[in-house]
Amino acid sequence: MRVHVAAAIAVVIVGAVLRVGAVQWACLALAIGIVIVAEMFNTVIEAIIDLQSPHLHPLAKVAKDGAAGAVLIACVAAVGVAIAVFVPRLLR
Repeated sequence: MRVHVAAAIAVVIVGAVLRVGAVQWACLALAIGIVIVAEMFNTVIEAIIDLQSPHLHPLAKVAKDGAAGAVLIACVAAVGVAIAVFVPRLLR
């Protein structure tokens, strides 16, 4: 979670420096929000599984891996949004 918050702060700083427009801010904010929500769901899922099934179980691993995979996909999508917003401005 710390890495995602640090990345969000960096995106906000870069967005301010590059003076992105309102639509780009909305896209960046949505991407940041989706990543943070995915991370929160991942944390909740892992905590519930640890509480319910303290022993190693194959289905617990599947659930935890799936939740972590959702965070990874959200992060990759957010990087795509950042590239789409920042690269054209950096190439000018």
